[in-house]
Amino acid sequence: MGLKIEGRYELPAPRQTVWDTMLQPAVLRECIPGCSELETQDTTHYRAAITTKIGPIKATFKGQVVLSEMDEPNSVVLGGAGEGGIAGFAKGDARITLSDGAEPGTSVLQYEGDVVIGGKIAQLGSRLVAGVVQKLSDQFFQNLAQRFQSAAN
Repeated sequence: MGLKIEGRYELPAPRQTVWDTMLQPAVLRECIPGCSELETQDTTHYRAAITTKIGPIKATFKGQVVLSEMDEPNSVVLGGAGEGGIAGFAKGDARITLSDGAEPGTSVLQYEGDVVIGGKIAQLGSRLVAGVVQKLSDQFFQNLAQRFQSAAN
């Protein structure tokens, strides 16, 4: 099952600050919903364990998080792939683009990407799965945005 994800956030921090912050492994681990492990393999590859629930199925997906196509401080592709045992698998990527905000010292983060899900979770129905995937994507970026909003206050 293939799904599209997208979103836009206005952040109270300059683009370079957002870039530097969002690429820190500790920040990624804190912002990825259900992430219990994020182990650095090199500067762009991480081993991850993420637990999530889709409908009646709760699973821990173990796999990779990869940063690619980095154009500091403008854009990066955040990708991942994981296996969740009998629950199935998930893989996907999102292009994250940063631009200057309307006000000085602010920025705009936009993302769009594709996710592919297979196995038992894909059998739950596309509307349910699509809703959860978009919610998890939004939660990651909301968690990231919250870091900057807290710092601005």
